[in-house]
Amino acid sequence: MRVLIADDDPVAAMAVSRSMSHWGFETVVVHDGLAAWEHLTSSASPPLAIVDWEMPGLEGPELCRRVRSDTERAHLYLILLTARHSSTDLVAGLEAGADDYLIKPVDLNELKARVRVGVRVVSLQARLAEEVAELQATLDNVRRLRGLLPICAYCKRIRDDKNYWQRVEVYVSEHTDATFTHGICPSCLEEAKAPLNT
Repeated sequence: MRVLIADDDPVAAMAVSRSMSHWGFETVVVHDGLAAWEHLTSSASPPLAIVDWEMPGLEGPELCRRVRSDTERAHLYLILLTARHSSTDLVAGLEAGADDYLIKPVDLNELKARVRVGVRVVSLQARLAEEVAELQATLDNVRRLRGLLPICAYCKRIRDDKNYWQRVEVYVSEHTDATFTHGICPSCLEEAKAPLNT
């Protein structure tokens, strides 16, 4: 997983980046808030970011607010780093949109534990998004099947969206998870036997 590290202190950023790489993460390091915003709004945006509170260009809390107000980025997991340790600062950081808050100097074991929480949340969000997409596709199929089906009154074939006529069982099997078994109903059995009995 890719992680963005935004800190104007190159030594601190390198220490965090080195530890993250050691734990198996791919890191992108920037040293100001505007560069962090550019990375977070790019097509290859990392799902998790560790951002310093005080940075040139755009401070950490403002970066968090921007991310939360952008519907395409609101799912990103943000950990705010700061030397500020009062409960007022903690609340301000979380209210700005940070998911977690770490006080500098960073304890690497604590950072590792909090990043693991972030990875868990990001993974759950991704799985949930996949399931929502599957449910939406299923719902679309159900809506299509609940609507009017153009069916031939003679041969009982159904016209699909591309104006091709298909047998009922082909159409239904392509648009649902249903499978067909074949048999003969009593009425058709009698009709089939009638010519044999004459």
